[in-house]
Amino acid sequence: MTIPAGSDSFNVKSTVKTPSGDFAYFSLDKLADSGFPNVKTLPFSVKVLLESVLRCENGREIVKDHVREMAEYDPKNPGKTEIPFTPARVLLQDFTGVPCVVDLAAMRNAMARLGGRPSRINPRLPVDLVIDHSVQVDFFAASDALRKNAELEFTRNRERYEFLRWGQAAFENFRVVPPASGICHQVNLEYLGQVVQSGESAGDRIAYFDSVVGTDSHTPMINGLGVLGWGVGGIEAEAAMLGQPIFMLAPPVVGVKVVGRLNAGITATDLVLTITQMLRAHGVVGKFVEFFGAGLSGMTVPDRATISNMAPEYGATVGYFPIDDKTLEYLWATGRPKSVIELTEAYAHAQRVFRTAATADPVFDQVIEFDLGSVEPSIAGPKRPQDRIAVKNVKAEWAKALTQTIENRGYNLSTTELAKSARVSLPNGDEAELTHGDVVIAAITSCTNTSNPSVLLGAGLVAKKAIEAGLKPKPWVKTSFAPGSMVVTEYLIRAGLMEYLEKVGFHLVGYGCTTCIGNSGPLPQPIADGVVEADLVVAGVLSGNRNFEGRINPHTRANFLMSPPLVVAYALAGKVGIDLADDPIGHGENGNPVYLRDIWPDEAELAEYVKKALDRDAFIKSYDGLEESNPEWNKIGLSGGEIYDWKDHSTYVQEPPFFTDTTLEVLPIGPIVGARVLVLAGDSITTDHISPAGAISPDSPAGEYLLANGVPLAEFNSYGSRRGNDRVMTRGTFANIRFRNLLVPGTEGSRTVYHPSGEILDIFMASLKYKESETPLVVIAGKDYGMGSSRDWAAKGAYLLGIRVVIAESYERIHRSNLVGMGILPLEFKPGENAASLGLTGSELYSVAIDDTLEPGVEVDVLVTGDDGTERTIQTLCRIDSPVEVEYYRNGGILQTVLRKFIAEA
Repeated sequence: MTIPAGSDSFNVKSTVKTPSGDFAYFSLDKLADSGFPNVKTLPFSVKVLLESVLRCENGREIVKDHVREMAEYDPKNPGKTEIPFTPARVLLQDFTGVPCVVDLAAMRNAMARLGGRPSRINPRLPVDLVIDHSVQVDFFAASDALRKNAELEFTRNRERYEFLRWGQAAFENFRVVPPASGICHQVNLEYLGQVVQSGESAGDRIAYFDSVVGTDSHTPMINGLGVLGWGVGGIEAEAAMLGQPIFMLAPPVVGVKVVGRLNAGITATDLVLTITQMLRAHGVVGKFVEFFGAGLSGMTVPDRATISNMAPEYGATVGYFPIDDKTLEYLWATGRPKSVIELTEAYAHAQRVFRTAATADPVFDQVIEFDLGSVEPSIAGPKRPQDRIAVKNVKAEWAKALTQTIENRGYNLSTTELAKSARVSLPNGDEAELTHGDVVIAAITSCTNTSNPSVLLGAGLVAKKAIEAGLKPKPWVKTSFAPGSMVVTEYLIRAGLMEYLEKVGFHLVGYGCTTCIGNSGPLPQPIADGVVEADLVVAGVLSGNRNFEGRINPHTRANFLMSPPLVVAYALAGKVGIDLADDPIGHGENGNPVYLRDIWPDEAELAEYVKKALDRDAFIKSYDGLEESNPEWNKIGLSGGEIYDWKDHSTYVQEPPFFTDTTLEVLPIGPIVGARVLVLAGDSITTDHISPAGAISPDSPAGEYLLANGVPLAEFNSYGSRRGNDRVMTRGTFANIRFRNLLVPGTEGSRTVYHPSGEILDIFMASLKYKESETPLVVIAGKDYGMGSSRDWAAKGAYLLGIRVVIAESYERIHRSNLVGMGILPLEFKPGENAASLGLTGSELYSVAIDDTLEPGVEVDVLVTGDDGTERTIQTLCRIDSPVEVEYYRNGGILQTVLRKFIAEA
């Protein structure tokens, strides 16, 4: 395809030769030799950014000054250099991708209303949407679970899928990977990612770095392959799809020098949980992390990808690994064409980003040394992925968590509550006594681990040895296996291990995110009833990347992340309050105790299985014809014109109101006067808290809306599946069952105080009352507001509730960007200050003094008027971070800016 390639103002275009022909490229070496010597010592991740700016410089959106400023980037003092970055492509998953396509369809309507050409709203970059978030675990522990779950998925989501098929026909450069194909990040790693891309421009074949932004926060997984990529909100992704550069500040880069090697029996999951804890404590939010050092030479791409995948959990924008021999080996093993591998090697050498043992260390903002030999078997939880626990300490830490306060991430159980239990009927007809800490969900799930043959084959070997030792799965545990690509089951069957996973309950339930995204499905009703009646703190164990409250399942208040082999082990044990180092997992048929060490595979045995798994022909077979691989998907016709025919009766897809009142006039920025606090929140409020993805309660405003529109409870599906309908999503904002609004102490869920009457209402209902009086709304929050998934509905829903300003101690990167992208003003308390220290109760009136002279990063005065009429002013920091973001805010959002630009250019 034709690619963005600019004017070569710096005269750096060169030629790289490969066996399949010559390619032009924009040489970083030539740029360095033309007066920018720092370029040679830049972090490799920054070189990828620089190449994009250099190649795409066109004298319009990207000018020569952008190239100069980026070429003069000082890793030790990044400053405030603004980068207009143009990724090579965009990756979507269906929960976040459907609202992207809905927005593009709505923008076509707006273009028509404003006199423009609707067809101008069309992706300019390659866009891949992978349907991976919709399958739920309704059926499990049975050979037909995959088929039955797939059938239910199509029944529930057909309306959404018909809309996506319309998008396939209506938009160019838009490809859809159908359901039951895999998880977007694993498909990206094993199939879509190329490391080096090529395309046509002005008659030249141009080689350039592959790069990607995606609407899922775990897009950084691809950095394990040497492809720079990160998660963005859907709003930002849509602008990139439409050809707009992503404007960002040049990131500080923290170098992690990897030394040593892992000890025997240590998994990549143990490694990533240790790194997550270390980097979250160090503080890398908004920064790039780049790994370097001799320790990389023994680290496979799947191990690297596991580490890169959890960049959002340690707070970084990316966790980048450089291109090296391991990269080329993986490209070959996973079936990439020989010509792609040859181009990757030649281009990486030409740009001096191919790592070898002799490669000089780049210059970084900071350097942390990490010894692989320090890693020990670990899990993380029970509420956050950075809270690592050594396996040997789990029993003691669990006992402590049960009685610790909520503020200390405990459960605050009294002596009486600790003694509670529930007698329940089991699916096999037996009865059992459930108590705190019993495992009720055990899921091998998530691209984080299912892309890694070593941990999956390890799980298979643990299952095999457990069966041979006479162990049986605990009947109260809901077990499931949902890998990220079809090649996984291919190599597990070939290795003879799939049958053993099934014997311990881990039957294939689907190819998708399932439990990791919250699609764990319902617990068997007697177990769910017992948990509720006795108010038990039961556990989920999963090989995922997120374990925030309320995410995995409404009934599992404790959730632990761990490697697939440990998921099998805890499922066999049936409880988390166990010391796997010293306590037996269970007893064999002969009555003898069986310990974890008895069933854990040794290094040589596992290595032999892994060697067989990365089979090139198996990958080629699994991915051949992927886009047409699902017969049910293919039955949905490709139809429709360039304007989507919105259906009033639809409860899945509605035209959103973001552009219905858009005019060509841009109003000046003005003050926000007399705002009321809708939400007063604490630290670590996630996008799951703000905009949940899971089950919809029939008693909630969203549930009441669905019932009123004729949708029976059995067909509610999930919030994530209904993100194409603003009427559901607005009602679901702040509806997470574990969200705590401090305006209403002692409650959980969607509750707030309506001022000035003091009436306690659902958050959505209160917002309607405020809307009647045209009262703008405020959110006040603590540290890391908006951490977690790159969920644009956490900003869209807030905007539609009437929220116009958020004041927080700090923000997670993507959510801050999403707020600006929706025209919501993010403000930050001054260091050392917060709502409590300033005595803010949430009952006050707030007025924000801004006007059309607003600049990035300035101090903003907020006038706070108390109930008694007393006034005081607090100083906050404007977290609109760049001049381009000011323009987005002035226009009412990023998509409104793009829409007006397209109209002006027509």
